Parts: sequence; C-alpha cells; structure tokens
Amino acid sequence: MSSTDLIKELRERTGAGMLDCKKALTENNNDIDKAAEYLREKGMAKAAKRVGRETSQGRVISYIHGAGKVGVLVQLSCETDFVANNEDFEGLGRDICMQIAAMAPLFISEDQVNKDDMEAESRVIKAQLEQEGKKAEQIEKILPGKLKKYYSEVCLLNQAYIKDNTKTINDIIQESIAKFGENITVAKFSRFQVG
Repeated sequence: MSSTDLIKELRERTGAGMLDCKKALTENNNDIDKAAEYLREKGMAKAAKRVGRETSQGRVISYIHGAGKVGVLVQLSCETDFVANNEDFEGLGRDICMQIAAMAPLFISEDQVNKDDMEAESRVIKAQLEQEGKKAEQIEKILPGKLKKYYSEVCLLNQAYIKDNTKTINDIIQESIAKFGENITVAKFSRFQVG
C-alpha cells in the first residue's frame, strides 16, 4: 500500500488531519494500527486539557424509540456554534440519546449521586455480603468494586456504550473532544416512557 493510501485509510479510521496522519505513520514505521493508537493517545491527551473549558454553546437533541413508547431529550454542550451545528456532533447526541433510551441512567456522572443514596446502596451491598457469609475485612475489599458496578448502571458517563461495550459513554465523549478540538459535556437529559 502506498503512503498516500495509508494516510487516506488512517484518516478514514481516525478522522485526524492529513498532516497528523502522515506524522503518526512516519513515527510508527507505517504500521497503521500503531499509528491509529498513537493518534488516539495524542487526541486523548489534548482532550484532557480541554475538559475544564466552558461549554456555553450546543444543542438539544431528541430521540423517539420504537412506536413512540420511549423518548429522550439531551442537552449536549460545546464551546462554539460551529461544532454545535456539525453533523457528527448531532450524531454523538443521537448516540447518547439511544444510550439513555436503552439503559435508563438516573444521573449524568458520579458526582450527581447524592450522599444519602450512596450510603443506602452501601448498606444494601454490605447486608447482602454479610448474608453470603463474608467477613468485615472481605466486605471492605469488595465494596469499592460493587459501588463501581452501581455507578456503571446508574451514571450515564460510566455506562458501557451500547454500540461498543469496550468503551464507556465518557470514552466516546473524550474521543469527540479530541476530534472536534473543544470541550463537550452532557448538560442534562430527560427520559420519558409510556406505561
């Protein structure tokens, strides 16, 4: 495969710019898989720097599932109206809406789970583990993993992405931050269900 073809394929796989793809291929001896991973890591590093930036633009995206039994509204925020009006940004919003329709999260992120709910969940988990005959020191070791599982069920950003369960919703948002070059956040969502 010629270097031009490699660059083209890498661009299609990653959405990165031509010069970035060329540099990634050069630094990874034209190994397209290593170059893609290199770009992903580079993008994630850039995304991490953008996370704190204000997201005052964005759009509300809607999704109706099936025969109108489940509906979702998501306010997806970004830094500029240029990104807000991008087709891929809307696609990200629709994917997040579908996730919410399918998985019914209660919160966006862990920091929204109130202390009382977490304490109640901890008590329930401890009681279950005690009934299983676990000792106190075992329970203390098991509890963080059980709470992590709880977060992965009730917090949107922690949930496994329904289209690719090797990633979380947070992962796909971070990938979009890297792609668009600006911060993206889920500001709020509402899920409606008949019955």
